[in-house]
Amino acid sequence: MLLTGAATGFASALLGIGGGAIMVPVSYWLISSMGVPQDIAIRIAFGTSLLVILPTAISGSWRHSKKGAVRWKTALTLGASASLGAVAGATLAAHLPAEILEKGFGVLVLAIAVWMGLGTIRKLERPDEEPRENYALVAGCGFPIGMVTGLTGLGGGVLIVPLLVLALRYPMHVAVGTSVASIILASLGGIVGYIVNGLGVPGLPPWSLGYINLPIWLCLAATSIPLAQFGAWTAHALPAKALRYIFVAFMVYAGLRMIGVF
Repeated sequence: MLLTGAATGFASALLGIGGGAIMVPVSYWLISSMGVPQDIAIRIAFGTSLLVILPTAISGSWRHSKKGAVRWKTALTLGASASLGAVAGATLAAHLPAEILEKGFGVLVLAIAVWMGLGTIRKLERPDEEPRENYALVAGCGFPIGMVTGLTGLGGGVLIVPLLVLALRYPMHVAVGTSVASIILASLGGIVGYIVNGLGVPGLPPWSLGYINLPIWLCLAATSIPLAQFGAWTAHALPAKALRYIFVAFMVYAGLRMIGVF
């Protein structure tokens, strides 16, 4: 879990993603191996992932902000709308069968892997165009992005970055920094949803707060927070192509396993 947290923090700040695509599968497999029922294990994996994403996003956005790569008004507008969607998504996830959540997560992770592997976002970046602001657009897109966050335990960055690049013409480094900052509020909404909907549920492992397991969270957060600083620094200093393919390979494996291929 410590190694998983390190990879999560680094990937989160480097690529502008929440890191849940790495945390959720590993946490789910570990919790299931403890004998926890699958329907509870998958929700704990989602909820705990979001609680790790929160401080990781705070850490990464602080570094991006120092580089001048965060449009805070856009991030707050998008994040506030996404937080409401995340509460709704977490509530829905608490009532869906584990099989639907597991396979839905697997399909989404595979789609993200293909998107990242093709490098589609960077190909569509237009550095010659001036960035623009459209707060109504980001607020309208924030709610469905938040729904995905709550339903899957993902931070939503993989949806936010394309929105900022394609719709608002943000440079890639600004889109990544703004995405990480908006994830703070998005993950907070999901955390509230998973805590409230998990209170009093029988069969939870020890030291659980609703659908959040505190020992697992501590292991993941202990390494993800400091590694987010290094990931944010790397995003501004080195090309991320080779590292992106490493994460894509893991996401393909995790997605296939979650939908039952292995």
